[in-house]
Amino acid sequence: MTTGSSSTADHLRAALDGPWGAVREEARKQLTGDEFTGDPYLDYKAARARVLEQMRLIASMGLAERGFRREHGGTGEPGAAVVGLEMLAYADLSLWVKSGVQWGLFGGAVENLGTERHGAYIRQLISLDLLGCFAMTESGHGSDVANLETTATYDPATQEFVIHSPTPSARKDYIGGAAEHARMAAVFAQLVTEGKSQGVHCLLVPIRDEHGADLPGVTTFDDGLKGGLLGVDNGRIMFDQVRVPRENLLNRYADVAPDGTYSSDIENPSRRFFTTLGTLVRGRVSVGGAAAAGARVALSIAVRYALKRRQFADPDSGSETLLLDYRSHQRRLLPLVAKSYAYAFAQNDLVRRMHLVQTGQDVDPHAQRALEKRAAGLKVAQTRHATRAIQECREACGGAGYLTENRLVTLKADTDVFTTFEGDNVVLTQLVAKELLTAYSDEVRDLDALGWVRFAATMAGDVVRKRSGVRQLIQTMRDGANDTVDEGDLSRRSTQLQLFADREDYLVRTAAHRLRARAKETGPFEAFNNAQDHILTAGSAHIDRLVLEAFIEGIDGIQDPDARKLAESVCDLFVYTSLEENLSWFIMHRFMSVERAKAVRRGVNELVDRLRPDALTLIEGMGVPEPMLRAAMLDDASVYDRTV
Repeated sequence: MTTGSSSTADHLRAALDGPWGAVREEARKQLTGDEFTGDPYLDYKAARARVLEQMRLIASMGLAERGFRREHGGTGEPGAAVVGLEMLAYADLSLWVKSGVQWGLFGGAVENLGTERHGAYIRQLISLDLLGCFAMTESGHGSDVANLETTATYDPATQEFVIHSPTPSARKDYIGGAAEHARMAAVFAQLVTEGKSQGVHCLLVPIRDEHGADLPGVTTFDDGLKGGLLGVDNGRIMFDQVRVPRENLLNRYADVAPDGTYSSDIENPSRRFFTTLGTLVRGRVSVGGAAAAGARVALSIAVRYALKRRQFADPDSGSETLLLDYRSHQRRLLPLVAKSYAYAFAQNDLVRRMHLVQTGQDVDPHAQRALEKRAAGLKVAQTRHATRAIQECREACGGAGYLTENRLVTLKADTDVFTTFEGDNVVLTQLVAKELLTAYSDEVRDLDALGWVRFAATMAGDVVRKRSGVRQLIQTMRDGANDTVDEGDLSRRSTQLQLFADREDYLVRTAAHRLRARAKETGPFEAFNNAQDHILTAGSAHIDRLVLEAFIEGIDGIQDPDARKLAESVCDLFVYTSLEENLSWFIMHRFMSVERAKAVRRGVNELVDRLRPDALTLIEGMGVPEPMLRAAMLDDASVYDRTV
């Protein structure tokens, strides 16, 4: 079967589009033109110029305004902004990144960290009259933002901050826009006043004049060719005693008086630092969404190809067999489609939560912290999924998949860096686990890494959820070899949720116990380092549970019975695939018998077989418009019908 059920696909697409479905539909119509298509044959200089022109078109369409408050010329719709810009990933990921730097990172820093005195900048950056960049990362400090080396020293005699790069490793690096286009940078630096460092703050620093020349004291470099994203002008910046007015400090959470007196409503320096970074969570939310969008494009191409391409004759009929009729091909692609559905629902839930927090509708004091943890976890899951899925799609399309004209290698190159920017995935997973172990305790949030270990060593038993621990699952259905996936207890959502939750709880609790036991014998760093693998696994298990819960909630919103039934099977495939990937853990820790583990593997086979006739419907439901795929192999000789 190679035709989809349009009505069922429409219902699935509506569910996956989420609360801002109208924004997605509008973008599908706006972005299908050739003017937004990436051109992989351009050199990187021409690619950068093309993306900048594309951004000017985007600015004229009103997409950028959604992310800014009304008093600054925006419409105050952060959720719609994330969703609308995410759709750019279907067209060209360089365009998405460049737009995200301008309106998300640079613009977000100015609006969320600044005050009314910075409002004029926001209007200029929305319209692209002011091009900016987000200068946080340094060559010597990537994820360790608290220890950035760049300094901003206040001079009360002139009422200016002096921005300086004291060492070669203080060089701002990998900064999107810094190589060519940006005229101003949002610079994160150690603020020094009255001889004391007050920690990392953000200041606006002009770096180029209107002709593109570096301003005095500023030296910019081009990062040159990268593995992908050729349309993004990543660069480096060094500062040599660059002076900016006192008013250029983005002073929402802290300020410096003309005489140099430092003040902040947030007295605790650590809490002030995390509050500052927390306001920029939209970037992390967006990265995960764009990575997942890239995976959906790749899967849309690969599955459509597998529904056309034939290879090897069926000995019974003599006709060549469609690729997707092979079990191995079903197993390599359909579970990834199921994960794409899962992450789409999880992303919708995340964007909804972000929108409520950032528009002031959710005033729960813990909501921002919970949002940051969830954003970190889903960014990890979605970027890793994109890396794996796009590579699998490339291989599944053979030699054709390696041709640039079929997009897969470009998608692979462009999304590769997503696993490390906006937070390295290992570091972010560790952040998620830390939040689990500390159970959102304000007291613990302000501790450094060593303090966290000391806390976990003494308090962990009180801050993790209590569940039953290691146990053999009570099986209500026998593990006989003839059981199908529908007959076993594993088909019940309650059982699936219990498996995911039990794994998470066990890992969190035992990680805490491991820290406590080790801390009695050694120093805090060694205790943490010894348990780091365990801690990371606990973080990943937590992410898996959140995604499953979001999937189940997403299905509840599907009213059409056929679409809902199909989505239920896709959810089952997501669960069974996730269980299969962790079978050794479940068996070793006695959460699952060997026979039940065999049933999981049989279940994956039965589910991909069940979903095979609906493959095109599922792809259409993911919502990537066919005209935006732009893969030549879907219409060339490689899929010529030789049965006619």
